[in-house]
Amino acid sequence: MKYKDYYEILGLQRTATQDDVKRAYRRLARKYHPDLTKQSDGEERFKEVGEAYQVLKDTEKRAAYDRMGGQWQNGQDFQPPPNWDEGFEFSGASNEETTNAGFSDFFEAMFGNAQHGTHPRQRARRHARSNHYANGDDDLEAAYSGAQYSAPGRDHHAKVVIELADAYRGAQRALSLQMPAIDAQGHVALQSRNLNVSIPKGVRAGQHLRLTGQGGAGLGGGSAGDLYLEIVFREHPRFRVDGRDISLDVPVAPWEAALGAEVTVPTPDGSVEMTVPAGSTGGRRLRLKGKGIPANPPGDLYVVLNIVLPPADTDDAKSAYDTMRQAFNFDPRENFHG
Repeated sequence: MKYKDYYEILGLQRTATQDDVKRAYRRLARKYHPDLTKQSDGEERFKEVGEAYQVLKDTEKRAAYDRMGGQWQNGQDFQPPPNWDEGFEFSGASNEETTNAGFSDFFEAMFGNAQHGTHPRQRARRHARSNHYANGDDDLEAAYSGAQYSAPGRDHHAKVVIELADAYRGAQRALSLQMPAIDAQGHVALQSRNLNVSIPKGVRAGQHLRLTGQGGAGLGGGSAGDLYLEIVFREHPRFRVDGRDISLDVPVAPWEAALGAEVTVPTPDGSVEMTVPAGSTGGRRLRLKGKGIPANPPGDLYVVLNIVLPPADTDDAKSAYDTMRQAFNFDPRENFHG
């Protein structure tokens, strides 16, 4: 995937105001419009300019884009930083009318799924409000200023990253969320707010926690929207998550696999004792029922055996390997060639 420098495409500095963005787009759209341009690449440039404008005109998309920093070059190979949008609070206001046909892979990776992760109840509320918001927030605020009508506030959403252990035990977490706003000079700035959130025991990755009344303010005395927090587990160096199930690799010695053994296995909620059956092979999966993420029913924990050979780095170790070689009539490639 190639990085798109939307500021360079529109010929702007990153300090440009929203009015600067609008003026640059209008100028370039006229220049490269397929019905007006004489340049051979005019149609492609027109699409590129339109994509850049779709991001930079949108306060939320622009602020999210800016969060990644300006260290990349246009056309450079690019992968999004892990959890690049963690703690970024979206209202999704403009996504309802966005059409992304023909946009780049970069745009789709960054912004194409902005609504897809929202909670079904949030999407239903958004659909129910669509007629209210057809003319934009500014018109609505004026229309509702006399309190003759009211409309509920928009639901907001944000991604929060928690530790896997929080899902096992539950936790209280202090979260800092950032949401964009336009300052008095017309620049996009981030406003922060702090929330204390209860992480329930048994929460799953991808689950949405609903905080009632923590979304956008209502109009004309309407109720505030809700805030939906999408749960993501921080990547763990040892455990892998699949729904409510957890898996990990556990190293065992050759004699433990061959003869059986009792080994101590870590879990996100403390260690447990497990029996390695005699005659186990490398890659065997052993199930510890109910030791996954708590739920009704709870998930399971799967242990994948990884047979580790001791090094032959001393004369005694080499002698032991030679004794084993002579003791076994064993060809590991007996069936290798069919």
